[in-house]
Amino acid sequence: MRALASIARELELGSALKIGKGEEVTGGRDKNSILADAFEALVGAIYLDHGFDVSAEIIMRLMKSAIDEAVTRGAGLDGKTALQEIVASSGWAPPEYKVSESGPDHDKDFVAYAIVNGVTYPQGHGKSKREAEQVAARIAFEALSNN
Repeated sequence: MRALASIARELELGSALKIGKGEEVTGGRDKNSILADAFEALVGAIYLDHGFDVSAEIIMRLMKSAIDEAVTRGAGLDGKTALQEIVASSGWAPPEYKVSESGPDHDKDFVAYAIVNGVTYPQGHGKSKREAEQVAARIAFEALSNN
């Protein structure tokens, strides 16, 4: 979803969206989920207007850097899965996560730490517990991969 939202930002799709007052006030034009949905809608419209070949060419051009980055990061594995695999291959116990939250209910911030084999890795931040754990896991994975 973040890759699609990033592409939508590059295309400045947020400025072309019709959104409600509530979303406008809470920064809806820059929310990953809304931008990713807008990009998917754009791709669908291109497909309907121009067919598969044209839409595939445009998609590949727009997504090339995101695809290259995903391949480099670990064959598309999310952070927790990638960390779990490297930990299991080392024969260690599964990773643990410590998570704290702060902020008002409508705008929480989460901080997570991944703990592997007794070592606590630098914190990951996110707008959800899952996102913070994924970031923390990716940090731990990258640290372990470089050793």
